[in-house]
This record gives sequence, structure tokens and C-alpha cells, in this order.
Amino acid sequence: MLIGLDPLLDAELLYTLRRMGHGDELVVVDTNYPAVSSARKTVIGHPIRLTGVPAPRAIQAVLSVMPLDDFVENAAFRMEVVGDPVGVPPVQVEVQGLVDKALGHHQPMAGIERHAFYARAATSFAVLVTGETRVYGCFILKKGIVRTPD
Repeated sequence: MLIGLDPLLDAELLYTLRRMGHGDELVVVDTNYPAVSSARKTVIGHPIRLTGVPAPRAIQAVLSVMPLDDFVENAAFRMEVVGDPVGVPPVQVEVQGLVDKALGHHQPMAGIERHAFYARAATSFAVLVTGETRVYGCFILKKGIVRTPD
């Protein structure tokens, strides 16, 4: 354990987040997601796992150390519900609150169609598999810059 760090942030996840640069994307997915095949094409090359941890809790831990990109229109994305692209399931509502808190204002997550989400995930920096069992618990977070005081 370290002081000031969320205990969910293990060495592999911290190392991955530290290696990411401005604009790199972290894909955070539920247990149904084809993570192994998707992660094979990422920079890391394998999924990182937070087994048993719900997606909102995993994202809360990530956002405790990783800023979201505030230079772009959308810094957070969600997988759209098939047949209802504007529908927002409860797991996505929970994550929206965490994104808003991290940004300091409300910025709706952009929806991405399921197959387009898979394609984008394959070009990401890393895939983080949570223990989320609710469907559509799949998100993409774009890393921002760490600002230091002048």
C-alpha cells in the first residue's frame, strides 16, 4: 500500500497509466467484452484485469491519477446500446458522474456504435477489463496533460 494512491491501482495498471501520453486512450470494459483479441492489437498487447471490480469503481481509481483530455470535444466515450444509440444504461450514468467530476463540468460521453468501439479499442494504448457484469459497461478514456504549478 502507498499513501494517497487508490489500492486498486496495482503495479501493472500504474505502470501503464504512467507510460501513456497526452491523447492516448485507455479502454475500460465489462466482463462480456472480447478483451484478449482486442488487447492483442494495443500498445500493451494484453488485457489488464481488475477482476471483481465494477466499472465505475475501476474508473474512479483510474481518474484519481489520470487527467482527462480537456483539449478535445470528447475525452470520454461509451459503447452505444444496440438498437437504442441514445439510451444510457445505469452503469453509464454512474460513469458519467465520475467523468463530470474529473472534468469539473458536465460533458456528455460520446456514444460509439458497438463495432466501431471494437475497432477503436484495438488502436488504443491498453484495455482494462473490470469485473463489471452489467451490459454496456464499456468506455474509452482519453488521457490529458498533467499540469504543474508555475
